[in-house]
Amino acid sequence: MPHVIIEYTDNLKAASIPKLLKTINTTLLNHQDIIPIGGLRSRAIELSDYLVADGTQDDAFVHATLKIGKGRTEEEKKRLGDDLFRAIEQHFSTIYKDRYLALSMEIYEFISPTYKLNNIHQRYKK
Repeated sequence: MPHVIIEYTDNLKAASIPKLLKTINTTLLNHQDIIPIGGLRSRAIELSDYLVADGTQDDAFVHATLKIGKGRTEEEKKRLGDDLFRAIEQHFSTIYKDRYLALSMEIYEFISPTYKLNNIHQRYKK
């Protein structure tokens, strides 16, 4: 944990999604006091089946979900969310000016136990 899932409409081909994923990881790793580097995963899912508003325009959307384990304070979650959403807004700022685009983000905190096996953390403990 944490995981970031970006869902985006396929009419955003010019958005450089790989660059967005790098920006997301860099942004979250600025919070290494609460984000374990070995647990961070970001991925994007391009959507080809969707409908935005009344469907009469070529509207686009991006929805980000930040999934985190429990244990962070409300202040820490707010700081993470603010920084991450600001980075996403900045990434899409030019596109936002040129077309109709909806950006949204949620933070999902696991309240039930999670099951994990990850030896990537070992690389960063050296």
